[in-house]
Amino acid sequence: MIKFENVSKHYPDDNVAVKSLNLNIRDGELFVLIGPSGCGKTTTLKMINRLVDISEGTIYINNKKISEYNIHELRWDIGYVLQQIGLFPHMTIEENIAIVPELKKWDKKKVNGRITELLESVGLEPDKYRKRKPSELSG
Repeated sequence: MIKFENVSKHYPDDNVAVKSLNLNIRDGELFVLIGPSGCGKTTTLKMINRLVDISEGTIYINNKKISEYNIHELRWDIGYVLQQIGLFPHMTIEENIAIVPELKKWDKKKVNGRITELLESVGLEPDKYRKRKPSELSG
């Protein structure tokens, strides 16, 4: 579960990217942020894995403050899909997906199972897409 309690992000130029956000994302829930350019979607995601510091409020993952997690473990255990810049263009889809599991020393069978699971979860047929490059996918 991911929980936002009165989370805000203010920049030094007085720009407010996120203002008093309260929400709960349940385990297993498919969650999507939709809104116009500049409304704080990317900032909100980057605050979850501490790429952007929170100005006010608290974010919890499984009832633990994100500030209490080791930053590397926090980032390794969170995945989200970015449009355009999130994949290495010279690597296949399966190679991109396998990066973190391989860094975590998963065995090959477990890595392959996770690749299949993640491709299926986003509606991509594993046998059809795993060997493709990012440029062969739509946005």
